[in-house]
Amino acid sequence: MFSPICRHQSGMMKYILVTGGVISGIGKGIIASSVGTILKSCGLHVTAIKIDPYINIDAGTFSPYEHGEVFVLDDGGEVDLDLGNYERFLDIRLTKDNNLTTGKIYQSVINKERRGDYLGKTVQVVPHITDAIQEWVVKQAKVPVEDDGVEPEVCVIELGGTVGDIESMPFIEAFRQFQFKVKRENFCNIHVSLIPQPSATGEQKTKPTQNTVRELRGLGLSPDLIMCRCATALENSVKEKISMFCHVEPEQVICVHDVSSIYKVPLLLEQQGVCGFLTRRLDMPMETRPRRMLTKWKEMSDRSDRLLEHCSIALVGKYTKFSDSYASVIKALEHSALAISHKLEVKNIDSANLELSTLQEEPVKYHEAWQKLCSADGILVPGGFGVRGTEGKIHAINWARKQKKPFLGVCLGMQLAVCEFARNTLGWADANSTEFDPDTKHPVVIDMPEHNPGQMGGTMRLGKRRTIFMTNNSVLRKLYGDVEYVDERHRHRFEVNPELKSHFEEKGLRFVGQDVEGERMEVIELDDHPYFVGVQYHPEFTSRPIKPSPPYLGLLLAAAGKLPGYLVKGCQLSPRDTYSDRSGSSSPDSEISELKMPSLSNE
Repeated sequence: MFSPICRHQSGMMKYILVTGGVISGIGKGIIASSVGTILKSCGLHVTAIKIDPYINIDAGTFSPYEHGEVFVLDDGGEVDLDLGNYERFLDIRLTKDNNLTTGKIYQSVINKERRGDYLGKTVQVVPHITDAIQEWVVKQAKVPVEDDGVEPEVCVIELGGTVGDIESMPFIEAFRQFQFKVKRENFCNIHVSLIPQPSATGEQKTKPTQNTVRELRGLGLSPDLIMCRCATALENSVKEKISMFCHVEPEQVICVHDVSSIYKVPLLLEQQGVCGFLTRRLDMPMETRPRRMLTKWKEMSDRSDRLLEHCSIALVGKYTKFSDSYASVIKALEHSALAISHKLEVKNIDSANLELSTLQEEPVKYHEAWQKLCSADGILVPGGFGVRGTEGKIHAINWARKQKKPFLGVCLGMQLAVCEFARNTLGWADANSTEFDPDTKHPVVIDMPEHNPGQMGGTMRLGKRRTIFMTNNSVLRKLYGDVEYVDERHRHRFEVNPELKSHFEEKGLRFVGQDVEGERMEVIELDDHPYFVGVQYHPEFTSRPIKPSPPYLGLLLAAAGKLPGYLVKGCQLSPRDTYSDRSGSSSPDSEISELKMPSLSNE
């Protein structure tokens, strides 16, 4: 994309710490990702670390209602969903050590203490915990995250939670010390704060920001940039007031108001001179010529505003009350919708509302759920755990199969598609997963041999695994570019029972993708159906804004009625469906290659 830039004159790694004040969930993850994006567009190699102050070792055992979805990395790390934002924005591949938790730090320090590494000293929060945090950051910042294997030059660190929380104090103290160890020209702090606008007066209020900056300063960190989250653009008088009371120049007060697409945030920061400020503050030599990568982001965000055609997808899950529960799934749908120039409408359906028990107890909810399902252009059943709502998902799958509605089942969604087919086509009325009915006479989904039921954390089949296509006559294989295999990320404890495979294939449900040993069923496709696909892996984790995930792209194409034409053209989009209206290309591939996106065969 750009000519290589040598390591900065100082030869030192540059660290950008992103903290948050007033409330959690303010958008630190998107802002951290956006800062990384504009620095990467200047030709720098950027990595990212997310710090979560909770005591859990990782995010693997969380309910999605706690912190949103659990994002899975190539190495099997179960991490915070913000690492998904980093990967999508920066197009990088992170590892589990890029997510640092209080649990991991304390575990490593306690293990050292047990080994006798501290030579009989009293082990304390300061200096032992704070030193361990700093060592972890320095070590992880050097790990290459791109295909070229080049060591990063900039590390963006996001500290989760809110400044002032008891649990984040050791991390704040660690970075207070860290800023002096690495020197001022190699460390800066971006503080994200909320500017509330009470409806009674409509006036933008600065007091919460003044208070949180005062608290941060009291803990030994001085913000170099104050990023103000607000509903509407920041008024000049408000900006000057923050500048005066928070001891920063007006140019250091950045407005991050609500925008129609998160892909506009890097452009918003760039317009306000964030890149130039960081160049001067951190003494970083950067590209000065027009930044091609940001041009692509602008085209993409402008294009999303101009879409006229609509496509609706019913998302049938059990955690639909909280949108972050399916963050990567929704992003993958958005990437695919943008690729085919359609505005996406996601219809969230609580799968329990599709069940007959709801008809008895809350008939209005039941009929509303079915109306949503029946009016959608396509149906998606994502992954999940536990028995609640599974029968509702099976009803949705049955409807998609019989009505020939485009369907994609991911992980549990694929397993339930197998259960539905077994019940209604093979006539095995009690067919089920042993996860939900251990005593079923037809266990079509079983737990894997390596699953240890005594321990929950880290006991699943996790991370990047290879799936081999068993036939040339596969829709999904064509969508992937007619490759022989794909590498995708997994997160499951149960799998389709391989002993029953022949029964399904005789009736037209084909297992077109299997693992390297041929023992695990990875991809299902149904004959005589516009698009009925199930995948055991989670393709949403490797979807990118300009390189959508093929299973999701297939679902959107089928839902928009464009899949047959797309396959006939050799999996190329028509000129008006490309990623640049000015490119004149008949395929997004040329646009994508300029961004050096990973090839689909590597996903």
